[in-house]
Amino acid sequence: MVGMQTLSKHLLEELLACTQLRYSGKLIIKSPSGNTWNFYFRFGRIIWANGGIHPCRRWYRLMTYYCPNIDISKIKIRAIDLALEHWDYQSIIALDKRNQIDSKQVEIIAESVVQELLFDLIQYKPSNDLICIRNSQVILDLAVTFTSTDIFIERAQSQLKAWTSAGLKNCFPDLAPQIQKPEELNKIVSSAVYNNLITFVNGKHTLRDLSVLLKQDFTKITVSLLSHISKDLIQLVTVPDLPFPGSVSPEKIPLQKSQPKNSTSALIACIDDSSQVCQILEQIIVSNGMRFLKIQDAVQALPKVIEHKPDLILLDLIMPVVNGYEICSQLRRISGFAETPIIILTGSEGLLDRMRAKVVGSTDFMTKPIVADKILETLKKYLPSHLSNSIPEIESLQET
Repeated sequence: MVGMQTLSKHLLEELLACTQLRYSGKLIIKSPSGNTWNFYFRFGRIIWANGGIHPCRRWYRLMTYYCPNIDISKIKIRAIDLALEHWDYQSIIALDKRNQIDSKQVEIIAESVVQELLFDLIQYKPSNDLICIRNSQVILDLAVTFTSTDIFIERAQSQLKAWTSAGLKNCFPDLAPQIQKPEELNKIVSSAVYNNLITFVNGKHTLRDLSVLLKQDFTKITVSLLSHISKDLIQLVTVPDLPFPGSVSPEKIPLQKSQPKNSTSALIACIDDSSQVCQILEQIIVSNGMRFLKIQDAVQALPKVIEHKPDLILLDLIMPVVNGYEICSQLRRISGFAETPIIILTGSEGLLDRMRAKVVGSTDFMTKPIVADKILETLKKYLPSHLSNSIPEIESLQET
């Protein structure tokens, strides 16, 4: 039996239950702070995983390390695939089908992803706060790794044991080292070491990123920095995730990172805990001359909406703590939002979901994945006075 000293009992039991039941589907693990880890099972084996803090950094890092033959800057992922939570899996499968990578590369990437996320999950404290949810409707088509769940867990716990034994218990590999006192550091290391430090230890690369850049194990790299960290010469800082790999939208919508300067343009709020969905929607909405309000914490949805007063609300149905039904119902009780269009977003097409959405006062119902022309049609339908001049005709956005 796998030891339980670093993996909470209920989480271990959930993972092993999925194995023993030969479960096929997605196991979603959520923390109270909103972090999510997704493990995809096929007949009881974990074949893929994603989520965590830096899904895009992980994708770039593993592609760089295991697929040196590919120029990842030229990889374009369709917007329809980016809208999927398992966009990273889709991209790997697509490269395999085009014979740009081989099955061995696919397998080692998949194993590395699972191993990395299990390590992070085991390191998370307090682990008893984690919530496990199964979704058997999400089944990935192709098994890309055949390693057993037991072995994955044993490897992750062994890796964490080495990490802790090296004195790194309070260090996290998704943090980035940054020099805080360059003058003092320069006095105690050689010029060659200092030059390397100022080049790589710049607060932009996580410990895992440095592992790929320097071709060294991230435990070894962190140990080499530990004495400087303990003296506050180097600090471990949080860094944001990298942008999604370049996407090619079938609708040829130009991407635009900045919000429109016109404060009178329509404000569209998106309440969804998925960063991928929010990013896709932001690209579509901002590039069409509207403003975008992203709300990923469902608990903060009501105060944020009241503060910003959006013209239309896109509301995810399934979220931790508070679901879309509750938020919609609460908004409809506020006179200022009695007539605001509220569009429910969901991965389900069930009639009961639609009926319940209507009962709580939703305006419309839209199924995922996010498709740009559906979004634009909906905005034109419910905000004609705001958007008649700002949204291009749907037909002009299609492939020609």
